[in-house]
Amino acid sequence: MASALPVDDVVASEPRRGAQRWLGLIPAVLLLAVAGWELVATRRAATSVPDDVAWARASQIVRASYQPGDLIVFAPRWIDPVGRLHLGDLIPLEVAGRMDAARYGRIWELSIRGARAPETVGLVAVSTADADGVIVRHFQRAPATVVADVRERVRTAVSEHATPRVELTEVDYEPHRCILFVPRPGQPARMTFPRLPLGTELVGYVGIADATTRRDDRSSVQLAVEIAGKQVATTTAGVEDGWVRFAVPTVPGAADVTFVASAPRPGRQLCFAAETRR
Repeated sequence: MASALPVDDVVASEPRRGAQRWLGLIPAVLLLAVAGWELVATRRAATSVPDDVAWARASQIVRASYQPGDLIVFAPRWIDPVGRLHLGDLIPLEVAGRMDAARYGRIWELSIRGARAPETVGLVAVSTADADGVIVRHFQRAPATVVADVRERVRTAVSEHATPRVELTEVDYEPHRCILFVPRPGQPARMTFPRLPLGTELVGYVGIADATTRRDDRSSVQLAVEIAGKQVATTTAGVEDGWVRFAVPTVPGAADVTFVASAPRPGRQLCFAAETRR
């Protein structure tokens, strides 16, 4: 027969059992707390996204002062389809497929959750309005002066080892109107613009078109720039780099400008655009 525990041991064991019971409840309490936090966070996230009424108000603010040639951008990037649903008629294809925002003097930014568009970084808004969570900012600045756009001069260019063409295509899941090359491995494609008018700077961008080929082929492409036979820039664009900018100073006047596109594997679609500016 088991002997009975001394009274003192029984008394001492009761607090230990209570503590153990409370320790056993901690995971359940934590689980309830996390579940409650997630419920609140989910409801808060849902209510923090502006609805169609808010976007309609924001659209009215823009339309009231919009001028032809204005640029409209959205932030963060993933709300672009929503923004275009309400203001897409004010975003023509040439604006949607722009090289960059430098030539636009008036910019409208519609944003949510404190986001900012890369096109307005460093600019100070001349007006700001809150349309129930959609923040509408209007910016004005002196636009860049474009001397020549190579996309408009493709017919006058001399090409070697490729047949480039101007297309509105996809780079990094965004539209870009650009010159499309498909260079052969080991045989760079060259495109020369004779006597291209120059300003004080040549600015361009390069990227890899076609999401399918970016998924299947992870290799990079390269674009070199030659002015008057001298290489002045080399830019590499990888599958995760998107629309990569390059810029070189130039002397005003005119000179032969050559773009040299290279790819290590066949079928690589290299897309670029460039302007001379002052």
